[in-house]
Amino acid sequence: MDDSGMADSGTDAEYPEDDAARPEADSGRPGRHGLARYARPALVAGTAIAVVCVALLVIIFFLDSFNATVYSVGGKDVTDATDEAKAIRENYAAVRAGGIAFLVTGVALAAAGGLVLYRHRNEPGARGEDNGEDVDFEDLGGQ
Repeated sequence: MDDSGMADSGTDAEYPEDDAARPEADSGRPGRHGLARYARPALVAGTAIAVVCVALLVIIFFLDSFNATVYSVGGKDVTDATDEAKAIRENYAAVRAGGIAFLVTGVALAAAGGLVLYRHRNEPGARGEDNGEDVDFEDLGGQ
């Protein structure tokens, strides 16, 4: 045995072909190619963006309602044509427009990631190996 201090990961023995997919670190299954590689992170990122934008829009709605309520306590109406009422109506307009734009972007990103994951859900491994879904007693017993 040659003890050169370098560990052999064994990937050359498992995948002798250069074009074979490398296994993922956590499951040992061959990795995905192309857009399927980015589908799960896109789904997670899109969902996170959409949730944050919905929370932001709800907060803006409550702040806008609060401002209109406080303004109308003195007998004024927020729909008046005065400059003060117009400033209250447009107080959060830019944030609301940005929140809606990011919400649409997040939903589209999550939908695209979900669609790609759905389309590639039954793909076999790189060499058509068993991916562990149909395990019988002989496979579990090691026979």
